[in-house]
Amino acid sequence: MTNPDRSKEPMKYPIGVQSFVEMRTGNWLYVDKTMYVHDLISDGKYYFLSRPRRFGKSLLISTIEAYFLGKRELFKGLAIDSLTDDWESRPVFHLDLNAKDYVDRSSLMQILNAHLEVWETQIGTHKSDRTPEERFVWLIRKAHEKTGQKVVILVDEYDKPLLATSDDKTLQDSYRKTLKGFYGALKSCDADIQFAMLTGVTKFSKVSIFSDLNNLEDITLDDRYSTICGITPEELATNFKYGIETLAKKLHTDLPGALDMLRENYDGYHFSAALNDVYNPYSLLSALKKSEIGSFWFDTGTPSFLADKIYDNATDLTEFEREEVTSDRIRSIGLISDDTVPVLFQSGYLTIKGYDSEFREYVLDYPNREVKEAFLKFILPKYTESQTGKTAFDLKRFVADIRNGEPEAFMRRFSALFAGYPYEMISDCELHYHNVIYLTLTLMGFYVRAEYHTSDGRCDAVVQTDRFIYIFEFKYDKSAREAIGQINRKNYAAPFAADRRKIFKIGVNFSSETRSIDGFIIE
Repeated sequence: MTNPDRSKEPMKYPIGVQSFVEMRTGNWLYVDKTMYVHDLISDGKYYFLSRPRRFGKSLLISTIEAYFLGKRELFKGLAIDSLTDDWESRPVFHLDLNAKDYVDRSSLMQILNAHLEVWETQIGTHKSDRTPEERFVWLIRKAHEKTGQKVVILVDEYDKPLLATSDDKTLQDSYRKTLKGFYGALKSCDADIQFAMLTGVTKFSKVSIFSDLNNLEDITLDDRYSTICGITPEELATNFKYGIETLAKKLHTDLPGALDMLRENYDGYHFSAALNDVYNPYSLLSALKKSEIGSFWFDTGTPSFLADKIYDNATDLTEFEREEVTSDRIRSIGLISDDTVPVLFQSGYLTIKGYDSEFREYVLDYPNREVKEAFLKFILPKYTESQTGKTAFDLKRFVADIRNGEPEAFMRRFSALFAGYPYEMISDCELHYHNVIYLTLTLMGFYVRAEYHTSDGRCDAVVQTDRFIYIFEFKYDKSAREAIGQINRKNYAAPFAADRRKIFKIGVNFSSETRSIDGFIIE
């Protein structure tokens, strides 16, 4: 952690700073994670870690690199300084695959060759006439022989070439074969390697990248390393008091109020069954630097193929809340899979919210408001865009109708969501209708109290404001009269009998023939 006397002073937030050396020499705020570095180098040799983008993987790799280069002066005051006396410099091969656009077969070869040429110059040996994997094996063995020290291999974003070619299976397969051979050096040169670590977003075990690397210890879901990336509530309180107080003043609230806002929007990530809370570091730092609550991490780039995959696979959007999955499902299926749940987990849009030790199943859900709200807004156009490419969904107007007690206007606006959608684009009418209801009520729920239920004996939805209560019942291929009748027959308004707020009962029917709302009744 930072020095205690800095916690109440203005600080430099390291947004986008991924170099440990720059962070320590440039007086940026650094949250101490070096105790984990010590544990890694003490307890094992080969590691793999998966975390979402902008979560601190590159900084972790840079920190490990600085340690193995013997730069002890940079670690003064940090945990690892008192945990080890081994600061001998070792040869480090740090491969960063993040900083390139992978557009053709030559792209991957160019970045591999660029790294190899630098390393060959450092070691004083050149084998440019051989394949990348042959050159890499030669370098590892030569570096050990020349320095007398075993080699350290660090690969940052190992899977970037594969993720970048998810829509080009031919190119992706070419990259996969190249990387499989290149990473194979980690196993063939075991006697020459001191330590190795690969990081990425996903684990492409199903496409054999890891078939030869079965000596890697996967710490992605390991309780011991669940907070190795990101910022814990304790680290927030210790390191960021000045920023929290500044945010509180800007938002006209007190310290607990500011902490509640940060928690609701950026906390909630869990990377093991221990459920240790982790804040999204990029969003947290951005909020404190700007002294405002915003959608920071999500806005840095969500791949459009995610929305396409969810829609094309006819996914029930409610499945993303409290979804139960096995560890094998979320751990080993890469982004090339049609299974959207592990895709969303590995990308950071879902996280662990519970664990059943008996059946070894994880419960997944959205981590926080920032992710859930932004993600649902992101996929909404897939369900509501008309043939003109425009959407009738205007969240502000929907909320205004509800707050102002105008259910007629709300329902006409709601009906318009279906009116212009191309029929041929809907593969499952009932699911499409169900998903639009879910999206509308869930997004409204961030601004008014919207309780969305499925048909389990309760009314489908209740929306509440300070002055009004709306009770909804939705039907499919029946009638609005039947829907309103069910509200009255089952007395869904009974829980609000003593409430002074005005109650609206709304029965709605969706027609598969017209693929739209064909009637609604308001009482």
